[in-house]
Amino acid sequence: MAKKIVILNGSPRKNGNTSALVRAFTEGAESAGHTVTEFFLSGMDIHGCKGCFSGHSGRECPCAQRDDMDKIYPAVKDSDVVVLASPLYYWNMSGQLRTAVDRLFALEEGDGNLLRGNDRASALLMAAEGRGFEDAVLYYDHLMEHLRWKNLGKVLCGGVMNTGDIKGHKELDEARRLGRSI
Repeated sequence: MAKKIVILNGSPRKNGNTSALVRAFTEGAESAGHTVTEFFLSGMDIHGCKGCFSGHSGRECPCAQRDDMDKIYPAVKDSDVVVLASPLYYWNMSGQLRTAVDRLFALEEGDGNLLRGNDRASALLMAAEGRGFEDAVLYYDHLMEHLRWKNLGKVLCGGVMNTGDIKGHKELDEARRLGRSI
């Protein structure tokens, strides 16, 4: 059955190594008949969460703030799979991705929790100069546990710093296979 997949791409580089993983994953997913919508977060106007607890999942725009998250909320609400993609920054996901994830909390507020559970699944795509993914994976695993989302897998590619370094790495094939396997 065709799935609706949302990719939150937290890389600041449209043609960087993380984006190459996203392209490979998307190729695989689309070849399997799935619909993929990618949000390139670095090019969007997304503000940090204010912790105001005034969001409401039942509203069309669940957060009290009005910014480009208003484009992401409906896609996430309607999705079967949410893919988190990021370079590794200081042993964690990029600020762009963490900000968007924090703001998704508005979908948990109000009358109905439209984020947690709901038979949703996720995958993690990451690229880095080094190979110290442990803290980012720990955060991701805790997030999946909290959200009660099925973890479909992780593709973590270390040793790729400069744009294009990922060319020829096996992780591109892994990302393509992961996309096909959804």
